[in-house]
Amino acid sequence: MEKKHIAVIVFPFGSHPVTLLNLVLKLAHASPNSLFSFIGTEHSNNPLFSNPHRHKIPHNIKPYNVADGVPEGHVPGGHPVERVNLFLQAGAENLLKGVELAQTGEQQRITCIIADPFVTPSLIVAQKLNVPWIAVWSPLSCSISAHFYTDLVRKECNAAENGARNRALDFLPGLSMMKVEDLPDDVVSSGGEHETLFSKTLASLGRVLPQAKAVVINFFEELDPPVFVQDMRSKLQSFLFVGFLTLSLPLAPLPPSETDETGCLSWLDNQDASSVAYISFGTVVTPPPHEIVAVAEALEQSGFPFLWSMKDHLKSLLPNGFIERTKNSGKIVPWAPQTQILGHESVGVFVTHCGCNSVFESISNGVPMICRPFFGDHGMAGRIIEDIWEIGVKIEGGVFTKDGLVKSLNLILVQEEGKIMREKAQKVKKTVLDAAGPQGKATQDFKTLVGIVS
Repeated sequence: MEKKHIAVIVFPFGSHPVTLLNLVLKLAHASPNSLFSFIGTEHSNNPLFSNPHRHKIPHNIKPYNVADGVPEGHVPGGHPVERVNLFLQAGAENLLKGVELAQTGEQQRITCIIADPFVTPSLIVAQKLNVPWIAVWSPLSCSISAHFYTDLVRKECNAAENGARNRALDFLPGLSMMKVEDLPDDVVSSGGEHETLFSKTLASLGRVLPQAKAVVINFFEELDPPVFVQDMRSKLQSFLFVGFLTLSLPLAPLPPSETDETGCLSWLDNQDASSVAYISFGTVVTPPPHEIVAVAEALEQSGFPFLWSMKDHLKSLLPNGFIERTKNSGKIVPWAPQTQILGHESVGVFVTHCGCNSVFESISNGVPMICRPFFGDHGMAGRIIEDIWEIGVKIEGGVFTKDGLVKSLNLILVQEEGKIMREKAQKVKKTVLDAAGPQGKATQDFKTLVGIVS
């Protein structure tokens, strides 16, 4: 029987490569006789493969690099979308070079393509090779619906003269509790001559995804509205929920505090239960300077103990003397072991940008959230947290102000409403743990995926 050789095509931006690698690690373990060629850019592959022990890369996964599409001598501007557009512009030809490298390197033809659907040219590659194309959706699950109904959303927004942003999405199956303002900007802003290639790519997903042999979702079906799930199943060949790809559930117990080189766990050991505000905006998001100042002023005025993960070069934006004045109540670190921090009993609230991985880590640990969405699926995640699961709040007015954050911190850490949120957060945590267990749908769906791939 022919050995299976799967090309994995990465969207080499943000946390997308890590999410896809985690799925491939699980597949490589479940199908040890299959080969997996992980095709990304040098920039996205290096952090994942330069230290193979960090991700425990097995022998049947090999990285291959393709060009990032940036012309020689050209320095892309500060906006990340320019890099995305250049990479997508390089198109299927660029990806085919990666596939050829992999086939030569492994002396084995490709039998299947697993891809991030944001790289739509990967479908063209699968069609040229005449192999199945499997799409892995790493953003929030229900955000996929927005890309199926982009034309309808734009039509409804244009029809609603006033209050379009506040309009409920009652015309999208299963998403009536969402609002237009929660959607990714690319979905709402109508196409036109100034539309970027990335925006056009997203608008095409509703036509592209039905061609996938399977669409794999980085989420648990048990957490999603059944009407949304039914709608997607009616549109796709196979819709598989495989759980949170960046987490292994149930979470491991916390390590001894003294083994944490950042000092975060030892510091948390000295705080009261559910008293600490943990602040982090992930690796991609940096709030504007005036919002960083507002967060600092709110923390100082409220007096709550805080742990803030902040890159060193941003410290210069903090108010003069802030670090000195809050040294007894706060700790600022350039990097934090987030899952472990959220698992510590001292943490009472997570101030977050609502990136998927952060939200998944928070709910898996039962920690309420204060949400400041920035882009992409963040707004939809914030809405689910506040209005559906009721385990957190979106920041008043959508941006950090001193008074708005003080109000939210008091609500969750002091008031009765916060206590109720904590109880609900524990219930969502239990739902997640049950969903991740042997009887959960994710276990069955993963077996289905292994069958398709191997």
